[in-house]
Amino acid sequence: MSRTDVSSQLKRLSDIRPGRHPIISCYLKLEPRDRARGKYLIKLKNRVRQVLADLPGMGFDRAAEEAVKADLSRIQRALTGPGGLPPTQGIAIFASAGQKLFERIPLPSVYRSRIVVDRTAYIRELLAVEDEVGRIVTVVLDRMGAKFFEVTAFAAKEISTLSANATRGGRYRRDRHDAREHTYHNRIRNESHRHFEAVAETLFNIDRREPVHGILLAGIGTGVAGLGPFLHPYLQDRLIGSMKLNLKKVTPASVHLATLEARAVWERKTETDIIAELTDAVATRWAVNGLTATLHALAKGQVRRLLVNPDTSSPGYRCTDSGRLSLKATDCRAEGGAVAVADVMDEAIEEALRQRVEIEVVHSAKAAAGVEGLAAFLRFR
Repeated sequence: MSRTDVSSQLKRLSDIRPGRHPIISCYLKLEPRDRARGKYLIKLKNRVRQVLADLPGMGFDRAAEEAVKADLSRIQRALTGPGGLPPTQGIAIFASAGQKLFERIPLPSVYRSRIVVDRTAYIRELLAVEDEVGRIVTVVLDRMGAKFFEVTAFAAKEISTLSANATRGGRYRRDRHDAREHTYHNRIRNESHRHFEAVAETLFNIDRREPVHGILLAGIGTGVAGLGPFLHPYLQDRLIGSMKLNLKKVTPASVHLATLEARAVWERKTETDIIAELTDAVATRWAVNGLTATLHALAKGQVRRLLVNPDTSSPGYRCTDSGRLSLKATDCRAEGGAVAVADVMDEAIEEALRQRVEIEVVHSAKAAAGVEGLAAFLRFR
């Protein structure tokens, strides 16, 4: 799917005006552990079951309720049929029979699997995902050349190509008497260094024209590791990692998928550092940890960065006058009363997106244990 396709889908979703027809916004995680033994289907069915249980209290008429039920069934069929799942680690589906709407958008990641029924489409997560992934440059290389790809959340495109002036042929032949082994290998090493220098210079120029958020190196064999020391120090700081791709067989689609997977692995490796930073910040009162404290900070606009434990769920309430989220209905007595929400975690994510807060879902079990449902780094105390 190209960025143009996604842009047209986003425009259509943004142009829909709230009306009497309900719209279903479904976000579904499709990471390897979600796909294993169909776990994503269990999550989907549980979410559908919860929506159906809450539907009578949403204020829709009978015709609208029947439309929601039909749309939920259509979403389930779309995700269980042949070719229903994209190769990406998430998907968003927006459905409304009354609006003649059914949009599927593959995503590089999803904060949480969730289904929301409202009179508008919940598209803030879509708008945030491209900014979060940013602009990554993946360079795929071998001895003979290199290709440079610009990778965003939704697409990859080739932006530059480089040919190396490399000596062709196999290993040095010991039966040859017209050249010395040392001279042969020295020439190969010098050619390799010149190639690395050219690749590093091309990357530097690409970044200078438009700064990149991350760099990935790809190739076959051990040659890729040799490029790192040739990168400018500014670019070394943005190096995400390396992966295996064959330059002769590579396509924009394969680069896009491999880059997003490598980025996800890199994010998992940084989660331990994030939790250590959280512990220090809590001690100095520049962070909070726990549902109650984090919801309170979110309501005051204090949150700079929201951390989410994806395995936590909790019912809650929204105060009618202030819109504040709380775990207890009694907390809203002075704010016009309380309206029940099925999962305060989903509502907190949506509120954070509304405030343009950075969101970090902590996936590794060890790191997630340090997040008591929700945690937050603060803008001010």
